[in-house]
Amino acid sequence: MTPFAIAGVQMYVQALQPNIEGMIQRLDVLMARFPWTQMVLFSELAPYGPLDKFALPPQNDTLSRFCEAARRHRVWLIPGSMFIRQEDGRILNTSYVIDPDGNVIRQYAKMFPFRPYEAGIAAGTEFCVFDVPDVGRFGLSICYDMWFPETTRQLTSQGVEVLLHPVLTGTTDRDAELAIARATAAQFQCYVIDVNGLGSGGIGKSCVVDPTSMVLHQSGGQEDMFPIEVDLDMVRRQRETGMKGLGQVLKSFRDRDVDFDVYDRTSGRDDFLKTLGPLEIPHQGTRAGLHVDPVSEADVPLELDTPALGVAGGGYLHQGIKNQ
Repeated sequence: MTPFAIAGVQMYVQALQPNIEGMIQRLDVLMARFPWTQMVLFSELAPYGPLDKFALPPQNDTLSRFCEAARRHRVWLIPGSMFIRQEDGRILNTSYVIDPDGNVIRQYAKMFPFRPYEAGIAAGTEFCVFDVPDVGRFGLSICYDMWFPETTRQLTSQGVEVLLHPVLTGTTDRDAELAIARATAAQFQCYVIDVNGLGSGGIGKSCVVDPTSMVLHQSGGQEDMFPIEVDLDMVRRQRETGMKGLGQVLKSFRDRDVDFDVYDRTSGRDDFLKTLGPLEIPHQGTRAGLHVDPVSEADVPLELDTPALGVAGGGYLHQGIKNQ
């Protein structure tokens, strides 16, 4: 058994004032109550909330305070993420991995900003993989990234065993996101640590999922600190023998007989995607994608015995499709 204790912190996030003091206070309480915790993960944009007007420069006092807190408690710390303004003016949604010595060892910029709603946020292009000595390999993705399985595929193909996933989801698709978290754990045979915020930071429902897709913990809609001990040997065993002795999905992908040319943008396999229209926020009354034609004589049923269904010998003559 290779145990490692990871705690998520689901907390109320303010949008118009910093949340740094509250984060450090909760970290202090967490470590006093559960001193065996070895890594702590906060939700996406927890330090300053969802407004990019609070974007910080790459070198900032907030990061220094988190480094000092990690060093004081001797824990690995991922303090959610922050909007960071680059020298060229681009703003990236950036997360930092801080080791127990208080050093930033990795940083990661969200690859899939929630466009079109986050239209002003630039996309990162580098993956984040890091090792905890004598424990295992960890990877980081942020919120909407997980809706694109290619991101997790890249991480797990590099050996990632635990996917750390800070989230800011305050919308009605949170239940779908929870289903994706479970599917991701099973598809890629890894732990998923999914931490959402409250208030301006989301609607909660954080979760921890093991490699069999079992939910080890599910938060509700209130503040929550949840240290969970994961077992990295379980990941290794499952990847070798399959989930419950069944699907060996990573090895099956490795030994595949097909390459997916949809990822070659010159192949033409994605021509359908080009018909979907621009990536933009819907407006009131939009009928985009419905392609509703006006009713015409061509829509009148032919030899229709069952008008409501258009069956039993009848059919429709429309757009060149004749009754058979």
